[in-house]
Amino acid sequence: MKKSNGRAQWSSKIGFILAAVGSAVGLGNIWKFPGKAYDGGGGAFILIYVAIVLLIGMPVMLSELALGRNTQSDTVGTFRKLNKKFTWVGYIGVIVAFIIVCYYSHIGGWVLRYIAGYIIEPNKIFADPKAYCYNMLGYSIADGSSFIPWTAIIFAAIFIAANAIIIIKGVEGGIEKFNKVGMPALFAILIILLVRVITMDGTGEGLRYMMTVDFSNVTFDTLLTALGQAFYSLSLGMAIMTTYGSYVPKSENLAKNTALICIMDTIVALVSGFIVVPAVFATVGSESVGKGALFAFVSLAGVFEQMPGGAFFGMMFYLLLFFAALSSCISIIEGVVAFLTEQFGCKRKSITIWLCIAMLVIGSVYTSTQAAFGIKGIWFDFKNGVTYPAFCDFMEFITDRVMIPLCALGITVFVGWFWKPQSAVAEVESSGVKFKLAGVYGFLIKYVVPVSITVILAVSIITGTTLS
Repeated sequence: MKKSNGRAQWSSKIGFILAAVGSAVGLGNIWKFPGKAYDGGGGAFILIYVAIVLLIGMPVMLSELALGRNTQSDTVGTFRKLNKKFTWVGYIGVIVAFIIVCYYSHIGGWVLRYIAGYIIEPNKIFADPKAYCYNMLGYSIADGSSFIPWTAIIFAAIFIAANAIIIIKGVEGGIEKFNKVGMPALFAILIILLVRVITMDGTGEGLRYMMTVDFSNVTFDTLLTALGQAFYSLSLGMAIMTTYGSYVPKSENLAKNTALICIMDTIVALVSGFIVVPAVFATVGSESVGKGALFAFVSLAGVFEQMPGGAFFGMMFYLLLFFAALSSCISIIEGVVAFLTEQFGCKRKSITIWLCIAMLVIGSVYTSTQAAFGIKGIWFDFKNGVTYPAFCDFMEFITDRVMIPLCALGITVFVGWFWKPQSAVAEVESSGVKFKLAGVYGFLIKYVVPVSITVILAVSIITGTTLS
């Protein structure tokens, strides 16, 4: 379906919602949220997280969607049309999206490698999970030798090629069509894994832990962790939701759709927590609950090894990660593609191919510096001064600690104080449905959200802590 000005639109409400949910649901929902929920005390962390999604995440997402639909443009074009002084916000969103795909596409490749591994050679993974992972990344634990991680790079090439094929087919024929299949598949796998876990012996303790609400151990760090997880989980501040919003017809109820997207994203995180934490409790012990890539690619192998049918359920878990990674990566690349096609007149097919090649090449440095080679970046924060992190860490530092919160802060300040909440509300109500929470939204986007994002930015710069 095309609009009168020739710009693509989502062909259906469900297509838009599934695509936006696909963007929001990423690896962090599945391999970071469970560990953070465990560290934060289970049920208490979950309640805090849900409250922050409502008070911080939803207003920012609604603002981005309203901006995009109002201007019918990419993220740079959006700010150029509304206030040229804020065009820098759009540029930061595009740049951060490009950098993120450089490494996110490689992590997607690692996930593909593990799907193949659990199908072909699960016993090899179980025999020495750490050695298997490091070997993929170009380092031999046995003799300490390093080599170019061709296996990881080849799988990353396959992963990003899948992204390119979908994006070249366009908004309706590619992105929407994929998410109409990919998101139901993701939720189906979640249900299968959840049923497997709750029917295992010994998972009761982990389930009770996740459902027990005890605020006695909640600290300021718990609040910061929940704030960071909720903020980064929804794909905000990355040129995504503004771009996706620009494809939404005026007839759609943005407020209702925003709520649905945030609810579905939160459900994925919660279910992931109720899968991972009880499974770890029942197999390798609660002390082994972790988060991040090392936990997902190394520690969880011990869980699947002890689980009946572990090889199959291990493959299903990484298939879950694959759908989450692919749907998110597609949306991030689309933000960059939309910018280049609309601002510079580039052809969608050719620019997508060249972008994906560039991202694959740059991302190869990210993968190669995980374990194989000692290429460094440079970083500064007030707690540690000047440091020289591995280049892979440097790439994540610059996006997660600075660029994403800075972009989101620019969006909220612009909407709250320059474009004004009334303009956003008018865009939301252009569907003909009154926005009953307009007053609450205005207060949150002017005061609460900017302060919260400033806290994320300040903590990152001052203490060198990454809250993603």
